Amino acid sequence: MDRDGFWGLVEDARGGVDDTVADPDGVADALTKLLGGLEAEEIAGFGAEFARLQVESYRWDLWAAAYLINSGASEDGFDSFRGWLIAQGRETWEAALAVPDSLADVVDEDRPEDFEGFDGEALLHVGSHAYKNVTGDEAAYWKAVDAQAPDLPDLPAGKEIDFDDEDDLHTHLPRLAALYLDS
Repeated sequence: MDRDGFWGLVEDARGGVDDTVADPDGVADALTKLLGGLEAEEIAGFGAEFARLQVESYRWDLWAAAYLINSGASEDGFDSFRGWLIAQGRETWEAALAVPDSLADVVDEDRPEDFEGFDGEALLHVGSHAYKNVTGDEAAYWKAVDAQAPDLPDLPAGKEIDFDDEDDLHTHLPRLAALYLDS
């Protein structure tokens, strides 16, 4: 599956969700259903494209944005954040990769008390769930995806940002830092 096909499916899934910022799980559910109508090879192709996007977005500046937005971000939390970011669609994804500080236009700095973060963990599993629903064999999905997708690098790309240094965060992400550190 190519990138346009990938994003076309994501946009179709987003179409049935009222607020993708607050409900990335709704996007994941819709996407799992859409993928369930495809052949196993196409589902694995979707998974490979998802993995390529995860590799491309494994960057210090985007991780720092996730750290600010979610009041912290472990490695697993950063993976889930990038799942949430995919649920926001291609335009937001590409803007965030070009300028991570652009996420200040997407997120709401007024978090409710029960806020659990901008988390799209369910998006990380849509391909494997759909593949298993179609074939009954989730292990074959991962084998097919691994054969097509690059491995995640050991370290994020770009200049390392010290998440505990407010000056560093203000330098690299001034709008997000103003929203989350100065309030």
